[in-house]
Amino acid sequence: MTAPPGSERQAAARTLCAAALAASVVLASGASAAEPACGASGTWWSPESPDQPLRTDQVIATIRDADVILLGERHDLEEHHRWQLQTLAAIQGRPGLKAVGFEMFKRSHQPTLDRWAGGELGEHELLRQTDWYATWGFPAALYTPLFHFTRLQRLPTVALNVERELVGRVREQGWENIPDDERYGISDPAPASETYQDELARIYAVHPETENGLEGFTRAQLFWDRAMAEALANAVKRYGTPVAGIVGRGHAMYGHGIPHQLRDMSIENVIVLLPWNIDDDCTTDKLPPPGDFLFGLAPYEERPEDPPLLGIFLEERDDGVTISNVMEGTVAEKAGLKIGDVVLSAAGRTIGNVPDLQATVRRQPPGTWLPLEIRREDETMEIVARFPPR
Repeated sequence: MTAPPGSERQAAARTLCAAALAASVVLASGASAAEPACGASGTWWSPESPDQPLRTDQVIATIRDADVILLGERHDLEEHHRWQLQTLAAIQGRPGLKAVGFEMFKRSHQPTLDRWAGGELGEHELLRQTDWYATWGFPAALYTPLFHFTRLQRLPTVALNVERELVGRVREQGWENIPDDERYGISDPAPASETYQDELARIYAVHPETENGLEGFTRAQLFWDRAMAEALANAVKRYGTPVAGIVGRGHAMYGHGIPHQLRDMSIENVIVLLPWNIDDDCTTDKLPPPGDFLFGLAPYEERPEDPPLLGIFLEERDDGVTISNVMEGTVAEKAGLKIGDVVLSAAGRTIGNVPDLQATVRRQPPGTWLPLEIRREDETMEIVARFPPR
């Protein structure tokens, strides 16, 4: 996916799939034509041959010469993070990682990550000094096993992200209008491919912003992709290969996003690994394969102790706590929340900052309703978020 068709890596993947035919009889025993077309739970496959399951050691052997290995995720799914941890461990065993980068941390957090990796900070201090819940917001327990893995393996931990304020400025003003001394050394993003433009337009149509339109949404996404790609490229230069990246799957799928920007920086050997719900189709006539290798997961079931999630990203802007993204299929989307909404209050409590809203949501019992007062453009309205029962 991340190299031209007919490349040696793709040829190797096809050879590997062919060699796995004999193993597939055992690994997919009991399979029938009625089962999902995209692999089985607990097995790997290449989208080119979804009916030919692969073992982890076969996949690791194929990707051992990669420069960058991206492990995509849906941020709120614990099963995705379990898969990431097990996959990192497999790669670390052979051929071994040189560093791991995390989308969850901003570049300004790098000194704190260095102290964490060096054993100078405990988990509580790591989360406090990186202002975890204001910066990222998803439960820390989903990610701390990954952070402990990098420290136990003495792997450099790299912050991939940038300040959301800068992403917002790019969305509103355009990259060309950001002064050079305020760009954090980030170079111009490579233009989006036609298929990526179409994909961003599809996402935007589902979650339209109230300001800046599709153009602003696209340039912000390209800048975000570029910033994380450059952080990974810098880690390759500093530490060697391979470097792993823990990122949202939207930044890695279909060869768009980070892989596209890395290729623009002459880093061609990029591998995308993705967890995949076996009930979802992994084939399409309109897009490239979603990843180089996919790992099948059974449909996720929420547990009674899982904290409730609205499914939104937040920014603190001059006009208040603002929704910067709404995840598909979440409580927030079903309630009708939109990008650009400013959250004024929740459950009758005034919202002055991101932690205020996060604390209110965490106190929300399953099966209850959360009234939210929001401002959308010049109109103030109340929206009720309904949390499902467990």
